[in-house]
Amino acid sequence: MTLVVRDEAFDRVSGEWAGLLAQTPSPIPFATPAFQRTWLDHFGAGRDARILTARDGERLIGVAPLLIDGERAEFIGHYSICDYMDVVVTPGFEAPFMASMLDGLAADGVREVDLRGLRSSSPTLAAAGVAAGFATERHDEALAPMVELAESWDAYLGGLSKKDRHELRRKLRRLASGGDAQLRVITSAGDALPMLDELFRMMRISNHHKEEFLDRPGMEAFFRDVVAAMAGEGMLRFYFLTLDSVPVASVLNFDIGGQLYMYNSGYDPAYSHYAVGLMSKALLIEDAIGAGRSCVDFMRGDEPYKYDLGGKDQQVYRLVLKR
Repeated sequence: MTLVVRDEAFDRVSGEWAGLLAQTPSPIPFATPAFQRTWLDHFGAGRDARILTARDGERLIGVAPLLIDGERAEFIGHYSICDYMDVVVTPGFEAPFMASMLDGLAADGVREVDLRGLRSSSPTLAAAGVAAGFATERHDEALAPMVELAESWDAYLGGLSKKDRHELRRKLRRLASGGDAQLRVITSAGDALPMLDELFRMMRISNHHKEEFLDRPGMEAFFRDVVAAMAGEGMLRFYFLTLDSVPVASVLNFDIGGQLYMYNSGYDPAYSHYAVGLMSKALLIEDAIGAGRSCVDFMRGDEPYKYDLGGKDQQVYRLVLKR
């Protein structure tokens, strides 16, 4: 199959793009038009951003959001902000889409395509191998633990190791002894935006790497706008754990395709005795099970708590194609 590849205006294709994403298995939040538009608004100045599409007639088959720099192309985004990146393609059309896209890039003088953030389940990994004239290099980029959710909290606990199950129950009892523990779930921009300063505060005091991340130029402003954008698309699930009405931990998640993607979190070290960082994530899992979600993706990083909560590694790859 030969597909017609075009460079289309973002706003013209964004509606179709969102619809196409909804048809794909395990869609990722970073490939949504809402996230991509926000990233470009904050970090895309001076970059040659192109939304390459492939169509069968007028039917949209695939979208590749790319940054072009001379003879080099990469995904819109950055791996420090976008844990996963990928093209968006109608299932079953991955190979002809990749072949057509790469042919088009080669015709425009691109000689290297650097695709970071591809999950092990991404069809792009196999589809890219059909590209004539490109040599393919695959590199392990990161580990990203995730936990498949059971149908009930008790079943989830039963799936943990005996040690982890015992420790989790013990820490939940300790948390309950510390006061009235409540988990607040925020899904609207109006409720979320006033709480972001509290998340930022806890990120800074709980982890110096997160403090450095937030202190990058424009990062807080980006967070505010991306939270508003994702909430507007129904993809926000923002948790606060409180003890006697005092916020002690927070977890910011994106909610798409029946899965939660844990984007960032923080806690107040003054309440470390109650393991509030870990407990916020455990209670998040309980809430996600009750809400019918199938998976909590902890995303990049091999922090021990992810495995304590039943996380299993998935590999994230970097695929480099060179002519």
